Amino acid sequence: MGSDLSPQDHFAQRGWLRFSYDPQLAAWATAARRAGQAAAQDPKHAHWWQCGDTWFVGVDVLENDTAGAINGVALGEKLLQHLSTLFGDLPDFHPAQVSIIKPGYPKPRDGETEAAFGYRLRRDAAHVDGPRLNRDTGARVCDEYHQFILGLPLNEASATASPMVLWDGSHHIMQRALATALAEHPRADWPKADISEPYKAARREVFDTCTRIELAVRPGEAYVIHRHLLHGVAPWGQGATADPEGRMIAYFRPEMVGGLGDWITF
Repeated sequence: MGSDLSPQDHFAQRGWLRFSYDPQLAAWATAARRAGQAAAQDPKHAHWWQCGDTWFVGVDVLENDTAGAINGVALGEKLLQHLSTLFGDLPDFHPAQVSIIKPGYPKPRDGETEAAFGYRLRRDAAHVDGPRLNRDTGARVCDEYHQFILGLPLNEASATASPMVLWDGSHHIMQRALATALAEHPRADWPKADISEPYKAARREVFDTCTRIELAVRPGEAYVIHRHLLHGVAPWGQGATADPEGRMIAYFRPEMVGGLGDWITF
């Protein structure tokens, strides 16, 4: 895991944790890759190709079971034990997202403003999962409550082939800002409270004070990200390479059973 800190302390302090190579995870990645390739080519999922067909968003397209197994291949006890140490009893796993990035990413997404595309290009579309922008009203509200984000690479890609980007320790800043913003509203109104300005102010503080890290991983490895950590995806780097289908990563974001009240706590 590459740190003098214990895994629990590393995750608490820095907001992310990388898991070393596990043959069971490598076998899972092989099975998930085949399933992900089929999903990306399925006409019913064509709408998930965005950014000029350079990004397959692929939300909930992997047909895994509630323990994360795909076509009878389990995630493996080692990874599940790591996650249980961090989070206690694990919720059911949803069908995983399969994110595929191809050379040329990013191109403007459908309906994306010039400013939004510039942010994607220059700031890796950095965000916290949960607070989402309503394009019609301009309000940003917390309406998704994930317990954590688990990334599992499915194929070989070079380090600059649109890796995951994260801002080290940014979960402290983002959580504090969001909790403070919500505290200004009655608890019953939290799901509809507009937290746009404190969210953007916290992002600016993160960019000014936290180290940006590109997290390149291989099949058989994995990483977990704190639900409040600011993260994104880098543009496809010059000279970057990947397997023919593009860089593929599966993501699990299990739902927080306690909803927004639990999600907002550190």
